[in-house]
Amino acid sequence: MRALKELMRFNRLVMLVHSSLGSMKKALKGLVVMSSELEAVAAAVFDGQVPDMWGKKAYPSLKPLASWVTDLLARLAFFQSWIDHGKPATFWL
Repeated sequence: MRALKELMRFNRLVMLVHSSLGSMKKALKGLVVMSSELEAVAAAVFDGQVPDMWGKKAYPSLKPLASWVTDLLARLAFFQSWIDHGKPATFWL
């Protein structure tokens, strides 16, 4: 049950990252108006920091953006291995 909640939490985070980056891309092309939220995301990405919008939905981390993304991808791969092969009988905490 706990794993399902974690998977749902990470799915919401990935959807938020995907949608905000897609909207930011459209705003930079001039196809949509750049909202203050998108401007904050763009500024954080430009500065190499995790945008507050993402950080509020994510796990606690003090890492800069590049390391945070690497860590996020590793966590997603870890969860994918649980989905593909089932939870391990034991694992490190």
